[in-house]
Amino acid sequence: MPKSKKRGSNHQRGAGGQPRNVQPFSDEDASIETMSHCSGFSDPASFTEDGPEVDEEATQEDLEYKLKGFIDLTLDKSAKTRQAALESLKSAFSSKILYEFIMERRMTLTDSIERCIKKGKSDEQCAAAGLACLLCVQMGSGIESEEIFKTLGPVLKKIVCDGTASIQARQACATCLGICCFIVTDDITELYSTMECLENIFTKAYQRDRDTNGVSSTHNTVLHVSALLAWTLLLTICPMNEVKKKIEMHLHKLPSLLSCDDLNMRIAAGETLALLFELARETDADFFYEDMDLLTEKLRALATDGNKHRAKVDKRKQRSVFRDVLRAVEERDFPTEMVKFGPERMYIDCWVKKQTYETFKEILGSGMQYHLQSNDFLRNVFELGPPVMLDAATLKTMKISRFERHLYNSAAFKARTKARSKCRDKRADMGEFF
Repeated sequence: MPKSKKRGSNHQRGAGGQPRNVQPFSDEDASIETMSHCSGFSDPASFTEDGPEVDEEATQEDLEYKLKGFIDLTLDKSAKTRQAALESLKSAFSSKILYEFIMERRMTLTDSIERCIKKGKSDEQCAAAGLACLLCVQMGSGIESEEIFKTLGPVLKKIVCDGTASIQARQACATCLGICCFIVTDDITELYSTMECLENIFTKAYQRDRDTNGVSSTHNTVLHVSALLAWTLLLTICPMNEVKKKIEMHLHKLPSLLSCDDLNMRIAAGETLALLFELARETDADFFYEDMDLLTEKLRALATDGNKHRAKVDKRKQRSVFRDVLRAVEERDFPTEMVKFGPERMYIDCWVKKQTYETFKEILGSGMQYHLQSNDFLRNVFELGPPVMLDAATLKTMKISRFERHLYNSAAFKARTKARSKCRDKRADMGEFF
């Protein structure tokens, strides 16, 4: 009989730089308190039956014990172990508010992030930059966050401007630089310095049409997009006199990016143009743009683009975005959006608010709704006021039974099936059921 294989690989390995088996942070590690705060108050399918009581204090202690282990592993000799630890910390920071825990260990975390960005490879640098963003989101604006940014800011700028670093690492550091500066800096000089650093990156895309070697420009497009979006975010917190200078500098150059082959660059340029027009009209009600006819012609072409060589998904996304951009530039109109999180609602009614929301949503992912409910900094940014506290009795009244949930899901499934069946029948008259 063949010998059974040994299973020693499941145990952690110690010295010698051998990789350890890092158990990643998962949703199960989040306490029952987190789950009760997450989105879904308006979704009956998200409620569950009352289960046995959970010792929240013990659960929190267990979570913190795991996080301490992850922090220690960011110093491991194995690059894979360090990266896995960084990713696990990112998952925890995006799904829970851990202010007190982080406050006690902010310098240790800052040192670990700095070391990983300086000495790590591309994937590790990206993970460390993402964790730096979440660290500042957790800490909010304050002296402690300023100290973190003073340490990490120069490192991030160095990577962003380093032509020998990987594009992915430079892209992640550009995004991190913009978000961290947005959160922590009260120094106007530092704000302008960071914006200048980002400008030096994305303005290289302006010369794309005149560049005889398009390979380099195409390769750097993802970096240019990230730098442009980070710069646009910082522009929203600039004094009005600086906003006017930036508008004069870039408003006539940005339309050239609408012809870029990359969809993300076209969209980033279009949304930035819409935001610039919005800010320009706020500073000057009689604002006039000389090349308005040419610009609206370009935007209308993108909003109705039917080129066969482009993917259908890309065309749909582009047309949707540029219809809104065209309305903003031509008609000064913005399609108001509503975001639901728990029992609350937030209305996005301008391009500045949309840009800010999309940026933090990209960083927090599925944890965005939870942070909108519980994160004081984000609630202050979006003017939501103090967090809404719901007692256990209120939460209980909002729950529904399993049988009611089953009926709701069955009815929704039947209605959805009927609607889709009609849509799939090409002979159906669409007006009959809309």
